[in-house]
Amino acid sequence: MDEYLSLGHMQLVPGEDDSLYENTSSKLICFLPPRAVFKESSTTTKTRVVFDASAKSTTGVSLNDILMVGPTVQQDLISIVLRFRMHRCAMTADISKMYRQIRVHPEDYDLQRILWRRSSDQQLKQYQLLSVTYGVAPASFLATICLNQLASEEASSCPLAAEVMS
Repeated sequence: MDEYLSLGHMQLVPGEDDSLYENTSSKLICFLPPRAVFKESSTTTKTRVVFDASAKSTTGVSLNDILMVGPTVQQDLISIVLRFRMHRCAMTADISKMYRQIRVHPEDYDLQRILWRRSSDQQLKQYQLLSVTYGVAPASFLATICLNQLASEEASSCPLAAEVMS
């Protein structure tokens, strides 16, 4: 969670008082319960945080229930493998924290709130997640469409990138 703060992927909710659970405004607010996922075999990331956007609120509805998932925008695996074999050279990449590299619109910050404190002797505080969150239904669509858009923009300004994209 400290990493989320230091990388600017979450922020303290501005102007909130001590009424953690009361929503006195008319805006929609969703709290996502976090949980730690442990992976003993990983040498780089032994623990990661997953936010449960499928957790039902007191109304019986979750954030994932009200979000659109989006269409499948990536090609099927067979097409990718066949195209990969057509070229003399191939390039692959791994994008670190891919979902967290994509900011959500500030109007949507309140849909990704969490309660957190660094230690049990501190008071719970409200935070907003500022980036696409793993566990939210449209996360895969949003990440893929952003990559496609960036690649398309780069291809239009760079002949080499256009060749790689084809």
